[in-house]
Amino acid sequence: MGASYMDLVIEARRRIREISADQLASLDPSQIILIDVREDPELEQGKIPGAYHIPRGVLEGSIHMVSPPTDRPLVIYCASGVRSVLAASTLQTMGYTTAYSLAGGFQEWKARGGPWELPSRMPDDQMKRYDRHIRLPEVGEAGQRKLLDSRVMIVGAGGLGSPAGLYLAAAGVGTLGLVDHDRVDVSNLQRQVLHSTRTVGNSKVESARDTIRALNPDVSVETHDQRLSASNALDLLDGYDIVIDGADNFPTRYLVNDASIHLGIPVVHGSVFRFEGQVSLFDPADGPCYRCLFPEPPAPELAPNCEEAGVLGVLPGVVGTLQAAEAIKWLVGIGDSLVGRLLTLDVLTQRFRILRFGKNSDCPACADPATPPPIVDYDQACRAVGAH
Repeated sequence: MGASYMDLVIEARRRIREISADQLASLDPSQIILIDVREDPELEQGKIPGAYHIPRGVLEGSIHMVSPPTDRPLVIYCASGVRSVLAASTLQTMGYTTAYSLAGGFQEWKARGGPWELPSRMPDDQMKRYDRHIRLPEVGEAGQRKLLDSRVMIVGAGGLGSPAGLYLAAAGVGTLGLVDHDRVDVSNLQRQVLHSTRTVGNSKVESARDTIRALNPDVSVETHDQRLSASNALDLLDGYDIVIDGADNFPTRYLVNDASIHLGIPVVHGSVFRFEGQVSLFDPADGPCYRCLFPEPPAPELAPNCEEAGVLGVLPGVVGTLQAAEAIKWLVGIGDSLVGRLLTLDVLTQRFRILRFGKNSDCPACADPATPPPIVDYDQACRAVGAH
């Protein structure tokens, strides 16, 4: 005869270590990884703060998304401490040598007075819309709520702003700001997927707003049908959590950078040229700025715009989507950001590279935190032509 369920539990208890609720309470939460392996309906009884929720049925296939095998202790808990024993045993077999089971499970934790919380549940329609996010342990309901509470400004509703705007809206970013003073032209439609033949001649921000609202009514869209300038940059960007720089010219990029330093707002940079693109994240609180990487713009003849040089239509889609991914990661607080790293890509060869760079001690913008750069308008050589 084969082994029974309880035989498996007894054998697992011989292999792994169980810790008590009191022992768990004495541990530093920052030094352990807490995994809740109960099923979704059981969360209505509460959960231990800080625990990742990975149902037992998908644990083996999903644990790597929370942590690779490591010496950092994993504490697994279920309702009563039975399923967690089997889970810890399996994880030990997978290389998680310090996987422990909470004796008595969540029931014992509550009985011993351990802290717990009732996870606030989103409405059913949002649970369904964002289901694939919520299933990711790194995001979950808590991360999705962060996105719904977030505010992102997109500078430029064109080639880069289009995919970034669409994917940020689809992800459930609660408020999107759009600033652009152009109108939709038929030549835009080869790459600017926020717009359509029907909206040719309309304001780009209004065209983009209508597309985003049709995609996701959860998203509030704030439109600014004007050119970003020294006179309005601080007012327009203030109050947003992060900025997507979708500008197609150096004067606007330098202006966005300088304003972000004044306001302490991170900027996700993106640029495209013919078949090549670049992406990075500039966070005034943690790393170099755009001017650390590009203190001076290239000569105009070395950096013609898309109208002059052309651009493969799908390239802005790739770069803008990567910008959206960087923003989502930063808003949720997951993954490794591109702070201090420049991602470059060439779609002709499908080569992606990462170039590392640091703060420039002579940077004209961020070298002295006590003296942020003046907010000025720049000409195409990025010389100051006005101040605010």
